Amino acid sequence: MGNTPTRPSTSAEDYVKVIYDLQERGTGPVTISGMAERLSVSNSSVSGMLRKLTELGLVEHQRYGAVSLTEPGTRAALSVLRRHRLLETYLVAELGYSWDEVHDEAEILEHVVSDKFVDRIATHLGNPVVDPHGDPIPTREGHIVERESVLLSNADEGVSGVIVRVNDTDPELLRYLADIEIGIGMNVEVVERQPFAGSLQIAVRPGEGAPERAQALGLVAAEALWISPDSKGQ
Repeated sequence: MGNTPTRPSTSAEDYVKVIYDLQERGTGPVTISGMAERLSVSNSSVSGMLRKLTELGLVEHQRYGAVSLTEPGTRAALSVLRRHRLLETYLVAELGYSWDEVHDEAEILEHVVSDKFVDRIATHLGNPVVDPHGDPIPTREGHIVERESVLLSNADEGVSGVIVRVNDTDPELLRYLADIEIGIGMNVEVVERQPFAGSLQIAVRPGEGAPERAQALGLVAAEALWISPDSKGQ
């Protein structure tokens, strides 16, 4: 993952990054419709780009089947994710950005910065392993730290754990979570699951010495939070 003579095009990088991100979050097979929704483009645009990526050897996709990355496609995705997530971390740590502002900035910068520049950022920040949203940051060699986690929306009643990751694709949702004071590192417990609606009642323990509080979460918010379950809740 060092400096390479050429990179895939900006569009190709955007596509392989989204495919990898959807695979990594474990929300099911990567489909054309899922990619179209994430990229805010039409299904036909995704289909056309997938044909190009297949010709480049970055993607495997059979008609009507799931989309997956080849080994070169995975390397390309990890490279752009390293740039994206380190840029987000730098913007928060050094320039005072909030966690709902950095995604769109990093989307632009990730395609123009050099790998050397990104390596300098990593060194300056002490080689962080996660970004401000808890997403793992790949190393230069393409390795990431694996952590056991589960979507809060899938957790059963009585399961508790620490919030380790938040979906960063919706700034409004991030602002909402900040407003209700829910973030990385907080301990939560699923107290009650509402049938059919998918909403949860959770207990939030912000930190040592802080009082526990009750919080209702809708399905959209619950599907954006990953927790690392503790032994009590497993």
